[in-house]
Amino acid sequence: MSRRCQITGKGVLTGNNVSHANNKTRRRFLPNLQDASLLSDTLGIAVRMRLSTHAIRTVEHNGGIDAFLLATPDRNLPDEARTLKRRIARARAKRAAGGNHEAA
Repeated sequence: MSRRCQITGKGVLTGNNVSHANNKTRRRFLPNLQDASLLSDTLGIAVRMRLSTHAIRTVEHNGGIDAFLLATPDRNLPDEARTLKRRIARARAKRAAGGNHEAA
């Protein structure tokens, strides 16, 4: 399992530990990743993703996973998020098409 956020793409950064004597040793800065279940209103299921805490806050701020993904351009999303976005868009289109035929 990679240490990369499935929505923002935030990953591991590298740098130095610097001691008081100015000795430098390499270190890794790991993102704060959490396993999160986000409820998709369109799909009607909980989607499990590995997200950074920043991404979780952003998704909640934007009104849920559906609204966040549909409002975000594809070029800013990793492959896993693009796949989920396509599933949500297809489900919305199917629901809209089904609703129009029933009303007519």
